[in-house]
Amino acid sequence: MEPTDVAVSENQQLSADPLPFARSYQLEALETALKQNTIVYLETGSGKTLIAIMLLRSYAYLLRKPSPYIAVFLVPTVVLVTQQGDSLMMHTDLKVGKYWGEMGVDYWDAATWQRQVDAHEVLVMTPAILLAALRHSFIQINMIKVIIFDECHNARGKHPYASIMMEFYHRQLTRQSLQLPRVFGMTASPIKSKGSSTADSYWQKIRDLENLMNSKVYTCGSESVLAEYIPFSNPKLKIYKHVDIPCTLFLSLAHDLEQLKEMHDCSISKSNLSFMSAGTARRRLSKLYSAFLFCLSEMGAWLAFKATEFLSREEVDFLSWGELDVCAQTIVRDFSWGASKIFSARLPSGPYWSIGGDIQANVDAGYLSSKVTCLLESLLEYRDQKDLRCIIFVERIITAIVLRSLLNELLPELCGWRTEYTAGHISVVQSQSRKLQNKIVEEFRKGLVNIIVATSILEEGLDVQSCNLVIRFDPSATVCSFIQSRGRARMQNSDFLLMVRSGDDSTLTRMHNYMASGEIMRQESLCHASIPCSPLDDELYDEPCYKVESTGAIVTLSSSVSLLYLYCSRLPSDGYFKPNPRCVIDKETGTCTLQLPKSCPLQRIISVQGNSKISKQLACLEACKELHRVGALTDNLVPDIMEEETINKELECQIHTVEELKYFPPELVSHCGNDSEAVYYCYLVELQHDACNDFQLHGIILAVRTRLKFDDEIMAFDLDIDRRGRLQVQLNYHNVVTLTSEEIQRCRRFQSSIFRILLDRDLSKLQGALAAVQSPIGSAVSDYLLLPSLGTTPEINWKCVNSLLFPSQALEAKHMDCCSTQGRKRSVSTKTGVICSCMLENSLVFTPHNGHIYCITGFLDNLDCNSLLDTRTGEPITYIEYYKKRHGINICFEEEPLLRGKHICKVHNYLQRCRIQKAKDSTDSSVELPPELCSLIMSPVSISTLNTYSYVPSIMHRIESLVMALNLKRMHLDHCTLDIFIPTIKVLEAVTTKKCLEKFHLESLETLGDSFLKYASSIQLFKTYENHHEGLLTIKKNKIISNDALCRLGCARKIPGFIRNEPFDLKAWLIPGDNSQIQTFDEEFLTSSDKMYSRGKQKFRSKRVADVVEALIGAYLSSGGEVAALSFMKWLGVDIDFVDAPLPRNFPMNAEKLINVRYLESLLHYKFNDPSLLVEALTHGSYMLPEIPRCYQRLEFLGDAVLDYVVTAHLYFKYPGLTPGLITDLRSASVNNECYAQSAVKAGLHKHILHASQDLQRQILSTVEDFEKLDLLSMFGWEAETTFPKVLGDVIESLGGAIFVDSGFNKDITFQSIRPLLEPLVTPQTVKLQPVRELSELCDQKGYIKKKDVISRENGLAYITVEVEANGVIHKSTCSGRDKIMAKKVASKNVLKSLKECPSNA
Repeated sequence: MEPTDVAVSENQQLSADPLPFARSYQLEALETALKQNTIVYLETGSGKTLIAIMLLRSYAYLLRKPSPYIAVFLVPTVVLVTQQGDSLMMHTDLKVGKYWGEMGVDYWDAATWQRQVDAHEVLVMTPAILLAALRHSFIQINMIKVIIFDECHNARGKHPYASIMMEFYHRQLTRQSLQLPRVFGMTASPIKSKGSSTADSYWQKIRDLENLMNSKVYTCGSESVLAEYIPFSNPKLKIYKHVDIPCTLFLSLAHDLEQLKEMHDCSISKSNLSFMSAGTARRRLSKLYSAFLFCLSEMGAWLAFKATEFLSREEVDFLSWGELDVCAQTIVRDFSWGASKIFSARLPSGPYWSIGGDIQANVDAGYLSSKVTCLLESLLEYRDQKDLRCIIFVERIITAIVLRSLLNELLPELCGWRTEYTAGHISVVQSQSRKLQNKIVEEFRKGLVNIIVATSILEEGLDVQSCNLVIRFDPSATVCSFIQSRGRARMQNSDFLLMVRSGDDSTLTRMHNYMASGEIMRQESLCHASIPCSPLDDELYDEPCYKVESTGAIVTLSSSVSLLYLYCSRLPSDGYFKPNPRCVIDKETGTCTLQLPKSCPLQRIISVQGNSKISKQLACLEACKELHRVGALTDNLVPDIMEEETINKELECQIHTVEELKYFPPELVSHCGNDSEAVYYCYLVELQHDACNDFQLHGIILAVRTRLKFDDEIMAFDLDIDRRGRLQVQLNYHNVVTLTSEEIQRCRRFQSSIFRILLDRDLSKLQGALAAVQSPIGSAVSDYLLLPSLGTTPEINWKCVNSLLFPSQALEAKHMDCCSTQGRKRSVSTKTGVICSCMLENSLVFTPHNGHIYCITGFLDNLDCNSLLDTRTGEPITYIEYYKKRHGINICFEEEPLLRGKHICKVHNYLQRCRIQKAKDSTDSSVELPPELCSLIMSPVSISTLNTYSYVPSIMHRIESLVMALNLKRMHLDHCTLDIFIPTIKVLEAVTTKKCLEKFHLESLETLGDSFLKYASSIQLFKTYENHHEGLLTIKKNKIISNDALCRLGCARKIPGFIRNEPFDLKAWLIPGDNSQIQTFDEEFLTSSDKMYSRGKQKFRSKRVADVVEALIGAYLSSGGEVAALSFMKWLGVDIDFVDAPLPRNFPMNAEKLINVRYLESLLHYKFNDPSLLVEALTHGSYMLPEIPRCYQRLEFLGDAVLDYVVTAHLYFKYPGLTPGLITDLRSASVNNECYAQSAVKAGLHKHILHASQDLQRQILSTVEDFEKLDLLSMFGWEAETTFPKVLGDVIESLGGAIFVDSGFNKDITFQSIRPLLEPLVTPQTVKLQPVRELSELCDQKGYIKKKDVISRENGLAYITVEVEANGVIHKSTCSGRDKIMAKKVASKNVLKSLKECPSNA
């Protein structure tokens, strides 16, 4: 991020850009700041921010993009980021970026920061953010033109303000060529200390600040200059007389609290808490005990009771004091609850007593302190004040909490005032969110809150113009605190009350000094204004450091500890250990020994000698150097895992939904030309019903312009047609035919007509379809022929093709001499005209009176229109009478025999699984029709032809899908040098989703492919990155196998265009030759040799595309083995090398001294060539012996993938006929941490784990005890009702990984060794759904109403209530557990049992 030259000369004189309403002293300060680095020292409310804004306006021409330079505005608190950023945007046109920790900036990389610099001209942030960015060289000091320090008096010690100046500004100050930023500081007090009684001491502190900031202080000549513009509050001393709490009450309460503390100390000693957890719990008890005694002595028994009551609440966040064990949390909270009972017992109760009833009596009794009553009296003096806005400053957060309780108890009734409290974001007692803090401040501005009781968080920068009263309940600790809190009172005639205890002369003197300090500091700054800043001593800023030359990133002695702890905090961990470095300092020799966690790639012990005060820093600095050398810290000196996580997040944000072309096979598309003839490749489609021999069907000839390249010459599949059985379809190539253009037109007209009739069942669209048979020359259309065959022969039945008579034909031309009815030949009158009777047999007719189409199978010689019609009512009526009465038709030819007609069959989607079959189809029944009412459409065409063609849309959809799958397969095989065979039907299965509702879908193959992809990538990463810990390997693996990554690869190979994601829609099926349908085909070249046609676009979620990619991997794996799967993955872009090169390991150790090697080998039925692998597989991260270089995490990473794959493959190939969903259920029930953990306990492996965690030991013992109560015959993972420590399941995986590595990456040996531990393996007969999922599916299936789960925590346990309403009956269960997952599982299991046993649900 080096800045480049800009057009404006750096030496060009800056000109001021003032605002029209700027005051005289603001303009004078601006002129000074343009000439030199400046600290503006002015009273609160004097407009220092406006001076900074005018300075930025003056520098704006150097900052405007595309300039690489920026300005940085630093503020000490997050609240001020928004406040100052908004002011900048109001008064400048500069692009402002606002940054604070909760935005996740700690995890940003160089590219993210570069985007911020490119997009913004002023960055407003807290100083720690800039310091980190400078140290990591994401931002460089010479990129900054102006740097503004708000509340710059904080620049002292190790504050980020001071570190920025010392580490970066002063280091570069001596380099004349380097451009340094203009420094501009703002403060209401240049001194942040208790002050002094002499002017010289004040000057020395001001000079220290000037030297550090390399800036001179600017201030007004006198306070009167400011008084013209801003109001000053009136300081008032409020002296109160301290009255001790009655001795008897105090001693009694203190004694009871002491006993209570001792009792809970004993509880900690008797518990199974680890040494660290017990120590934390004791420290917390001591802090609570001290807090309660403080409240008692300073504020009285009633407020002490309020403190205990508050801290015993369940919702109070004790975690702000650090991680506590569940047991320790309970003990500490019980102490607060017990303390509240002690105080409550000593306080009056009943409806006639209240804390505000008789204040003086309550003071005398010790329930309130005189200091608190002084506060109350002071507030009540302002009860007539209109719109009171008061801030009460206190030292402790507990004071703020209990005072809020008291004031809200008394003041709403007396004055209508509402009180809130606010404290820092990180508090020892209670954390308060940023959102809540901002809400309280905003309500204070609006007058919804009248009083805020606050710690020092509100001293700096809060801008509430209407604040008219500030009370210091506790005296200011520093001059700065005094001036800042006084400055919060911004209204004219506002008051600043200082509460001081009577007789406390030292505090009183300090307050007087504070009141005089402002004038002293002003005069000292003015009289020394001409003295230049002095350079800092080298020792202050030239501390030892390590700099990365390629980036400029730097770690100093003082920042090395935090950087090392940051790195360790990102190492893999669990609830039983934190991967912190272990540091031992020998004060006598000045030697510091540093050992890093097991998962760290740097395993050598670091030892340094030096000053014992900085020896730890020196060791940490050395460790940071070594970590950068091995690549664990990047060139920007950030943990490698953070950089990987950032890249992953950026990739994940890029794809959620994809919109891709929808492909159509090119073999079934052609460009229309004006050729006189064309060549077609003919395939005979033979249909055979597997159950009914009387099911009359004949063959169909599929004629295509391009020969189909199927796996075999004969392709076969089945259709589920009805309740009577299946239809077997066989496609067999026969010959090539040449058809003239006139023959092609007849064929197209025939198939358009028959499909239109079958699909539409009326003639409304047929005429338009026939008119559009002739396609525009050059257009791409669906072009293939579906013609009737002569029986089962491959010959075209031209007689049937020529049968079309609609809309009008010369009937004589259609009537052949060899009439089938010559023996009884006669003429028949029809709607079409007088025709030969032979043309009505096996014909299609249309009856205009009812709009129906019928297939005529013959004449009913024994019936005519005078015959009686069978009616449902049994009423005798002739056909003549029926048609007259029902349709108003007069029959003319009464004696003409009636025709036997059948309804044309309905066309269904025969590909759909579980298709509902109707008990009776209307097509099976016959109707009697007078010939004169019939209009001839087609003749001859038989009922078997119509039945046959009703199946063709489903057949062709399957053939189209297979041709598409064939094209996808060919795309890979064209680039594959291996001789592998993958059945096209497997590829089709892989691209067919569950939404298609067909008999097969991708789920089984996806499950198999997912496990293999995880397995292959894990092996590759494990071998490639020998020093990477498990967390880093997992991130790299996710980068390969994540949905977004696979979606990206799939899209690059155009796979989404082949995906089938919707059921076959008969209405959308393209009838070949029917150009009345919208047929828009666009030519798409997938590669230089692979061409497809597209029909519009389709949208997918990224997961859907990823699922198909995994399923395709599974298809290649299931048919062609691992070599085929790896070949397909390489074509995708996932290049995995399976060369089994041995991994070099040099971990000399005596394994027998650490574990029982022989016993474990006998248990695993495997003898280790390298027993150190067995030790590593059983070593938990908490076990930090130097002779064991690693813990089990890397082997667990590998073993997890290996076991997942071998178990999944075992289930897939052992049960090949299972439904896709059941394979997934088998895998889920077999490959999970609960199953592994149970197997580990059953084999006694928990006794051999090397760890140093008392918490883990306690949980293992508890788990073993619960395990012994289980029914081992019905486990399979979901049955257990106790939470197993994850470590137990991890050990099974790490042992699998150890055997896999030791055996030369042999998965069969690994499965053979681990399988006995997992027995009995789950089978289709024993598999059970996970209860949560089973309940969800049952509710969806039955329409039960599942209420939202109710979740709560109590005493460290999770409580979950699961409730379902079924048929008006409520089924509910509440269960508890160490984690909510287990609690929800058990509760769901109980509800399922209740639902199944309920008679109303039977």
